[in-house]
Amino acid sequence: MTKPRDLLNALTIDKLYGLEPVFEPGGPELLQSTEFVGIQCPYCGERFETAVDLSAGSFNYVEDCQVCCQPIELAGEVDDTGALAGVAANRST
Repeated sequence: MTKPRDLLNALTIDKLYGLEPVFEPGGPELLQSTEFVGIQCPYCGERFETAVDLSAGSFNYVEDCQVCCQPIELAGEVDDTGALAGVAANRST
């Protein structure tokens, strides 16, 4: 099991050398690779929840609205610890 101090050292080294953080299987419980977020569709205005994958860091992809099926561009920021910092839903162009 990874100790919190070891995780901090690894994150410091990753940041120092501009590396993406590596998340080991069986790592600390605070690191979740998938999280559910509430999204409001920019087309129909309906709210729904969708799962986002945090394992690869910040993301930008298109997902269809679960209500009106219009394409929504989801952009999310993941911080150095692997936690979701924010997500935005915009009309896809």
